[in-house]
Amino acid sequence: MNDTSAPLQDTAALADFVMRHPRLFVLGGAGCSTESGIPDYRDADGEWKRPSPVTFQAFTGDDATRRRYWARSLVGWPTMAHARPGTAHLALARLEELGHVEMLLTQNVDGLHEAAGSRRVVDLHGRIDTVCCLGCETRTPRAMLQVELRRRNPRFAELEAATAPDGDADLEDHDFDAFDIPACPVCGGMLKPDVVFFGESVPRDRVAAAQAALAAADAMLVVGSSLMVYSGFRFAQACASAGKPLAAVNLGRTRADSLFGLKVAQPVGETLTDLVTRLDGR
Repeated sequence: MNDTSAPLQDTAALADFVMRHPRLFVLGGAGCSTESGIPDYRDADGEWKRPSPVTFQAFTGDDATRRRYWARSLVGWPTMAHARPGTAHLALARLEELGHVEMLLTQNVDGLHEAAGSRRVVDLHGRIDTVCCLGCETRTPRAMLQVELRRRNPRFAELEAATAPDGDADLEDHDFDAFDIPACPVCGGMLKPDVVFFGESVPRDRVAAAQAALAAADAMLVVGSSLMVYSGFRFAQACASAGKPLAAVNLGRTRADSLFGLKVAQPVGETLTDLVTRLDGR
C-alpha cells in the first residue's frame, strides 16, 4: 500500500469503528487547535516543546511569577481572542449532529469547540476567555481585563512575541518588576484566568459529568492529545477498565498507546473531516 492510500484506509477503519460504537466519549486535546494558530505543548514523543507551564502554587504565592504571567498574557491574548475554529472543531461538531457524540471532553481552554457548534462539551480545564477572582469568585470576561492591562502597561501593550499554548506569549529578557496587575473590582482580591493550572485540581462536577458520560458511551475516541496529563489519561484508563474499546487520532506517541484498539497517526483535522464525509454517505 502506498502512502497516499494509507490515510484513506485508516479513515475507513475509523468509520467502521464509529458505526460499531455509535455513541462516543470524545476526548480532545491541543492537536485540535493547532490549525487555528494555537500551538500545542508537546512534540511527537510527548516531551515538552517549551518550559513547563506556571503552577497554581507559583502563580498564587509569588508576585514576580504573577507579574510575568500577566505580562505574557497581555501580549499573547490577541492571538487567542481572534482564533477561529479549524477543520477538527467543525468535524467534531458535525459528528455530534450525526448523533455520535455522548460528550466531547476537551482539555483545551480556547472555547473553539463551542464556537464551531458543538453543544455536548465539557471544558475539563476551564476557559481562558474568563477571569475569576480567588476571593469573591466573581467572573468577568478576559477581554475586559485586557483593556485595563493595556491601560496600565502601555510599554508591554506594544510588544509582539510568539504565542504559547495557554494564550500567553514567549517573552524573554524583559523586566516585569513594574508590571501593574489590576485587582478584582468587586473585592480587591487576586485575579486568575478561569483555567485549571498545573498543581490545581479539576472541579469535581466536571469530573463527575465526564464519568457519567463515559459510562453511557459505547467507546472512547481520543483526538489530538498525548494524554500525558493525568486529568485526561485517567478517562482512558477508566474506559479500558470498563471493557470498552478505545481509538485515537493523534500524530505521535501517547500515554495510552497500549490501550488503543485502533490508532490513526494522521493530522487530526484532515482525518476527522474524512471521517464525517464517510459517515454522511452511509
